[in-house]
Amino acid sequence: MKDPRLVKLGLGLAAPVLALLLAFLITSLVLVVAGDPVGEVWSTILGVPEERNIANILNNATVLYLSGLAVAVGFRMNLFNIGVDGQYRVAAFVAAVVAGEAWLPGAANTVLAILAAMLAGAAWAGIAGVLRARRGVSEVISTIMLNFIATGLVAYFLRRVAVREEGSNDIGTKEIPEGSRIPGFSIGDGPTEVYGFIFLAALAGFVYWFVLNRTRFGFDLRATGRSTTAAVASGISVTKMTVVAMLISGAVAGLVGLPLLFGDSYSYGSTFQSGLGFAGIAIALLGRNHPIGIAIGALLFAYLDEQSNPLQILVGVSPDIVAITQGVIVLTVVISYEVVRRYGVRLEQHAVARALEADRQEARA
Repeated sequence: MKDPRLVKLGLGLAAPVLALLLAFLITSLVLVVAGDPVGEVWSTILGVPEERNIANILNNATVLYLSGLAVAVGFRMNLFNIGVDGQYRVAAFVAAVVAGEAWLPGAANTVLAILAAMLAGAAWAGIAGVLRARRGVSEVISTIMLNFIATGLVAYFLRRVAVREEGSNDIGTKEIPEGSRIPGFSIGDGPTEVYGFIFLAALAGFVYWFVLNRTRFGFDLRATGRSTTAAVASGISVTKMTVVAMLISGAVAGLVGLPLLFGDSYSYGSTFQSGLGFAGIAIALLGRNHPIGIAIGALLFAYLDEQSNPLQILVGVSPDIVAITQGVIVLTVVISYEVVRRYGVRLEQHAVARALEADRQEARA
């Protein structure tokens, strides 16, 4: 008799491995059709990164991990929060303004800015939550529209509070005081420092796991996501859980831009990195909404992004091939998990049939 725990673990590992293998094969087929050297491309991408590249991978993964966590909160409630991109923009801008004003000294100023960012992200996501709970508006539509509104709103207020540098077209908020920045650390002799915010990101992952798996609120949230009918029957307010889930998702999204803000740019400006929210959807799917799985997905995507940089120079292939790979991973993840799920159901059905047959034989004996 096979151990059910080992079977469950095997099925859990089979889906992402199958997805990555399919993505590898499909991307290789694209390279063959395009006439590009498949072996050279993969040897470059899958090479061992240098120390400075490792720091870049960890920094990028920190941001992507927070983005994946924000999306995963919504997924556990069966909500599709596509608005992480707009939520982190609003939050990063608010945090930059608060930190730049330096109303509190040193680390207290940092904590205040982080809390302000989380509140701003939660408030922006809460709009979609209220629309879904009270008016039945799809959070997919509302969050997409809120992304565009956030972009325009932040651009408008940025021009109102911006500090302009002479001889430059770039505008930005006041710089965060040196005492309020989050220091990083170096890997070996590499010139690039790893963001100190990586530890706060790990803490966010632990809190996410603990709340969802070790608290009554987390149980109610997961139960509502699985079946609203069962949740109502057990006395859970679906309306309340919808709004709260979006608020929490937005609060986590508010952290996405902070590693860059407190560890690199030290102000929010027109050149602040954009597009960090959408990758979180793929990473949450790849990681099955589990904090460790999301971390692995974030590291994978960050690794692919970093290793694609020298492709144009060394191999003569556009680094956009990695974007194709990441997109294919999203598709293959969905397909692979469904295939593995159906296979797991069949295994359970066969196990039940064998148990029933064994009982019948004992009864006849």
